[in-house]
Amino acid sequence: MKNSCCFYLYGIFPAPGPETLELVGLDKQPVATHQVEGFTFLYSEAMQERYLASRRNLLQHERVLEEAMQAGYRTVLPLQFGLTVESWEEIQSELAIPYRERLTQLLQKLDGNREVSIKILWEMEAELQLVLQDDPQLKAERDRMEGKPLAMEQVIAIGQALEEALYHHQQSIIARFQQVLDPLAIATIENETLTDAMIYNTAYLIPWDDEPKFAEKVEELDLVFEERLRIRYNDFTAPFNFAKL
Repeated sequence: MKNSCCFYLYGIFPAPGPETLELVGLDKQPVATHQVEGFTFLYSEAMQERYLASRRNLLQHERVLEEAMQAGYRTVLPLQFGLTVESWEEIQSELAIPYRERLTQLLQKLDGNREVSIKILWEMEAELQLVLQDDPQLKAERDRMEGKPLAMEQVIAIGQALEEALYHHQQSIIARFQQVLDPLAIATIENETLTDAMIYNTAYLIPWDDEPKFAEKVEELDLVFEERLRIRYNDFTAPFNFAKL
């Protein structure tokens, strides 16, 4: 059932914000703007009381923000998916007025900057073989135990040794990326890895016009590791990681 007099919110821009955009939001509703206390909110009419966090809905939420940014309105505080309000007075009293200073600071921080992200995935077994090549003693110990009945203590000991060696190897890869990419960033946020194969998941806030240089460094790192890592580089997204109150 349609929720009467309810607005779905996408993001906040510094006033005057987008003025001539023709965007389509959730439920194929036209996207509009409304100013509250010097902030411009991007919204559409909400046709549902609650929105399911489906892939389709999430992508549409992000698409509205990205299309606004591509149209030249680059400085935006993206709001979390599913946020609806019944009135602008609610926004005024619960967000715009009490958090005015913090919202202003966040918008100033994002002005002229953009978020990019790096996810690194590896083939753990292949990387373990590289670890063993670099540590002949560990390899000899592992090989000596293969095919033999082992006591539980022996199984635990070799398992822990392999796990520790692989962990240090993983950290050396991450450190190489950080050494090259962190100096290019204004801020970084490390997120949780999403799969067992993922070893690094980090968002970077960089100057908007420095993205080609950042992308070039990512390509160089890919070559350094002989393309054995799978690097997922997202060069354009709304700055969700750097817009948190």
